[in-house]
Amino acid sequence: MNITDYIHLENKYGANNYSPLDVVIKKGQGVFIWDINGKRYLDCLAGYSALNHGHCHPKIIRTIIKQLGRLTLTSRAFRNDQLGFFNKKVCQITGFKKVLPMNTGAEAVETAIKLARKWGYEKKGIEKNKAEIIVCENNFHGRTTTIVGFSSDSYSRDGFGPFTDSFIKVKFGEAKAVEENITGNTAAVLVEPIQGEGGIIIPEDGYLKRVRKICTENNVLLMLDEIQTGLGRTGKMFAYEHEHIKPDVLIIGKALSGGAYPISAVLADDKYMSVFTPGSHGSTYGGNPIAAAVGVSALEIIEEEKLVENSAYVGGYLLRKLKTINSPIIKNIRGRGLLIGIELHRRAGGARRYCEMLMDIGLLCKESHENVIRLTPPLIITKNEANTILDAFRKVFKN
Repeated sequence: MNITDYIHLENKYGANNYSPLDVVIKKGQGVFIWDINGKRYLDCLAGYSALNHGHCHPKIIRTIIKQLGRLTLTSRAFRNDQLGFFNKKVCQITGFKKVLPMNTGAEAVETAIKLARKWGYEKKGIEKNKAEIIVCENNFHGRTTTIVGFSSDSYSRDGFGPFTDSFIKVKFGEAKAVEENITGNTAAVLVEPIQGEGGIIIPEDGYLKRVRKICTENNVLLMLDEIQTGLGRTGKMFAYEHEHIKPDVLIIGKALSGGAYPISAVLADDKYMSVFTPGSHGSTYGGNPIAAAVGVSALEIIEEEKLVENSAYVGGYLLRKLKTINSPIIKNIRGRGLLIGIELHRRAGGARRYCEMLMDIGLLCKESHENVIRLTPPLIITKNEANTILDAFRKVFKN
């Protein structure tokens, strides 16, 4: 089969809810992937930050194979011998007291929403069915009906109503807007420290610190979605550490498995997590022994291979060098760690065509919000590999 055959097969039998670049990937190792014709590419998307550890990390693969031969699933109807170790490791790394494992990022966000509402009714005393959650415009928290209901992206939202009206949208990066919209019914503020899918939008320094203070003063939960930004992506274990704060509820996923298995989690201390009692929430696959074993290995690798430190070092180098590219179509380059966005002027004709040009010379990137190229390679990337990225960008944008 050739590339046209693969694309035809996928399009014929698959739903048309994605518009991928026309490359058919067959193999991955480290920061590189190969297509069906053997052409090698440097992966600059890393599965939307799920592949922080690179493709097919040998330790993670060994863990999966070992666990596959022992036990795959018990559901939470019974206990398994891996979950306790996973829970302990996650809590040790994050500093939270309790963890609730789920599967996907969207599931974890839904879990956090349920936690906030239940806490609001049982602990804060909000009138039944009146709880509100403040969210930010331009957010991306997932694709479920509840979540797209408070999205400001028409492509995600249109045609899927009716939606609940208990989410209050405010402008991202403006702490005052959060404060002005808090009422006696506000249970939580849900926010991404950096808006990844929204175009790598980084708020001004001090924003999260001010929101943290506002939430504390008003007895409102601060819930941070670090599904993309967490576990080293921004040069800190978590993006909120840049502001020296701590949320009440932390949502993580993606890189929690090194991109090898669906794992997500919600973290909080006992006084918040205790609102969940037997039967009030659950998941057939959440906390399964494969996920638990893989999660422990993935977290160990982050520590052992110093991926957070490498993200800060190589990411800082890459960002500085990218900013030296003098091109009339580049509007702005921004980033933190290895989370970098290259925003193009509208006259450039959209970021997609430049992603296609980069693909032709061996770099796989993805456009975000039409005019931004997202640059998020695996955290194992070396300085020499970063120079490969720079050479490709120079070639495309100087021409």
